[in-house]
Amino acid sequence: MKIKKKLIEVALPLDAINKASAREKSIRHGHPSTLHLWWARRPLATARAVIFAQMVDDPSEHPDLYPTEKEQDKERKRLFKIIEDNEREQFQCTCLQHNPSLPQT
Repeated sequence: MKIKKKLIEVALPLDAINKASAREKSIRHGHPSTLHLWWARRPLATARAVIFAQMVDDPSEHPDLYPTEKEQDKERKRLFKIIEDNEREQFQCTCLQHNPSLPQT
C-alpha cells in the first residue's frame, strides 16, 4: 500500500498561519492564556493548521480528481482558505468570549 503525500509535505500558507499565531499570542486581557505565560508557548493557531495539513492528502495524490497542475493548485488554494478561515473564526470567537461588546463581523 502506497502512503499518500499529505498537504504539509507539499505546501502550507505560512504567512496566514504566522499572522494568526502572532494575533493569538498578542491577546493580553481576559484570555485564559494570560494567567501564566509559558516560556515556550505553542500557539493553537499553528497547531490547528499543522494537524489539518497532516491529515489531508495533497491534491497531487488524486490524479483522477485533479489531473492537471492547475487543478491541483486550485484545490490547494481552497484547502489553504479553509485553514485561513478557521484561524480567523477561532480568533473572532476568542475575542467575543472575552469581550461580548465587540461588534461581530
